[in-house]
Amino acid sequence: MKKLITFAAVAALFLVFGPTHAMAQGPAGNGAGNAAAPSSSAGSSGGGGRSYNPLHWIKKSKPSNDQLDGSSDRDKRLEANIKSSGLLPAQASMADACSAFPALHECLAALHASKNTGIDFACLRADVTGTTTNADVTSCKGSSDKRMDLHKAIRLQKPDADAKSETKRAEKQAADDLKDAA
Repeated sequence: MKKLITFAAVAALFLVFGPTHAMAQGPAGNGAGNAAAPSSSAGSSGGGGRSYNPLHWIKKSKPSNDQLDGSSDRDKRLEANIKSSGLLPAQASMADACSAFPALHECLAALHASKNTGIDFACLRADVTGTTTNADVTSCKGSSDKRMDLHKAIRLQKPDADAKSETKRAEKQAADDLKDAA
């Protein structure tokens, strides 16, 4: 019993006095004087150039050409190619079809998947984006308000299709379309 009390007392002392060493180092840890000193380097957090802010660890998305603005030559070529291949009706516009998608390549992949599998594009768009437009989606199987991946939407709309391979095929076709239009 005496050993248990001694162990508890030593543990309590470590808990009380242990953090004082860490607190004495300052807010930036060891070498706080270097971090507080003005520096000519443009590092993000002083020290070795490594930021301890978790928001800096996340890769920032590069500005991409993956948005449709309709006025560029690339967008006009892309829309002409999509209409000529039969993915989009002649009277429809890419801007209307792709407005609900956050990225152009997702819209193109959904258009290709729709044509390849025979699924109505309005159903795929509703499932992939989680939004409904003025298109009629009453004939769609199990459409939901939740956003889902393209392969899950294909599996939901057409359970007998190989959803993963169809998704890969559609994404490759979409990437090829973007490359051809560039």
